[in-house]
Amino acid sequence: MTALDARAFEQRLDVFLQERSEEARAVRVGEKETSEQAAIVARYADLFTREQLEVLRETEGARDGAEQEAVARLRITCQEGIVEREIVEREDALENALLAARVAWKGEELSLRSAQARLAVEPAYADRDALGAVVLDTSSSFNDERRALLRERHSLESDVTGIAEPVARNEVEKGIKLRPVLGAVDRARVESTPAFTPQRERWLERLLGPDRDATPAHAHMAWIRRLSPLEATYTKERSVAVCVETLRALGFDLAAEKGIRPDLEDRPQKSPRACVIASDPPRVVHLITRAQGGLHDYEAFLHEAGHALHYAGCEPSLPLAFRRLSRDHALTEIYSFLLDSIAQEPGWHAEHFGLAEGDARENADAARFTNALLFRRYSAKLGYELDFWTRFPSDGGTPDGYEERLTAATGIRYPAANHLADMDAGFYSADYLRAWIRAAQLRAHLRREVGVDWWRRPETGARLRDLFREGTRPTTEEIAERIGFGPLDTEPLVAELGAPA
Repeated sequence: MTALDARAFEQRLDVFLQERSEEARAVRVGEKETSEQAAIVARYADLFTREQLEVLRETEGARDGAEQEAVARLRITCQEGIVEREIVEREDALENALLAARVAWKGEELSLRSAQARLAVEPAYADRDALGAVVLDTSSSFNDERRALLRERHSLESDVTGIAEPVARNEVEKGIKLRPVLGAVDRARVESTPAFTPQRERWLERLLGPDRDATPAHAHMAWIRRLSPLEATYTKERSVAVCVETLRALGFDLAAEKGIRPDLEDRPQKSPRACVIASDPPRVVHLITRAQGGLHDYEAFLHEAGHALHYAGCEPSLPLAFRRLSRDHALTEIYSFLLDSIAQEPGWHAEHFGLAEGDARENADAARFTNALLFRRYSAKLGYELDFWTRFPSDGGTPDGYEERLTAATGIRYPAANHLADMDAGFYSADYLRAWIRAAQLRAHLRREVGVDWWRRPETGARLRDLFREGTRPTTEEIAERIGFGPLDTEPLVAELGAPA
């Protein structure tokens, strides 16, 4: 097979990525019960060869500026494709096995995904503990295959990139150093602990009751994030209408965004985790949620709307490299974190739910608590993952430190058996954390430039549209510089984590 030039490669890659995205969407939303990614990869095998990779490397070296970066993203995608081609059948097999897995619960046979979703709505503490244990046992039974896939992927990536050390390999791809990110978020976590500890005790008392364990199991996290005792206020029936109106106040008419295709239905095999799949931005961007009641429905919708508006708002004339490819996900997560943080504004609760000032502040504080809890979880997760991958070439990956780090940071027990199911690819935890820092900076900027009620001002939407037009081209560090902050300046984040609503 003859290798393509960069332009022809980009055109064919675009079609391939659309097919893979639509397949992933169908499985994710429960329209299909088996994944057929391997067949798609096989049809486009000509894209992912060593010869093609060499052509892209040579082209990248001959370009400069934005053109060089565009080809670099094509080259990184080709590298990933070469690896994926070798392991996609095993990945499909694991995905299909997880989809087929069943959990026995109270006389029912639930799919693993349905059981995971049930944890968010199971009302009794003891029942959540019991169901969580069954879900963990079922999920962790796949750990041998997960670990074998990680080993094979690591070996292939080492060979294709020429970089044997996993952390260094990811740093080259992202264009950043990961240890300084960990240092910044660790300091932010320590500085915000005096405010978090009493907040945690108060909200766990309210959410889990006085008979809870001193260190509740992570099986209760979905219930905690849902803020289930507040469900009567934040019903799933109102979530779409309230979120659409929230976006409209910012100047975004979701119905008029032709590229955004919402999927809000509840299906048994639909993943409980909301997401956006940008199949062909800005023309086709899927916004997928599964409402279950509770404030988290609203936060999840707004979070995914941030992604959807970003991808659907890019200039159609941008090359594929700047419409959907990126070195990491830190940029698009800024906009998601910004929009879901609206639930931390007392005025939003008062305006959309008719709450008195005290109740509005109380419920906004609940949203701030779950945000702080997740930040602490991810900061500890990054530390664990850096250690995991640093020792991976010698020990093949162990759970050492997972339970200890995450439990100490959150006050929620994360069992060691969960360490591989909790392993996102490519240090996504670092992308989240950089976005946490940047979103806090952007909120500080908007309060200063637009006003404290930035979350209901069309001026905010106009500023965001200007950023969305650039697609995935800027880095999150470039956004920090534009708004007057250092890339690891956590002062705005610490101020928010420590401030009452």
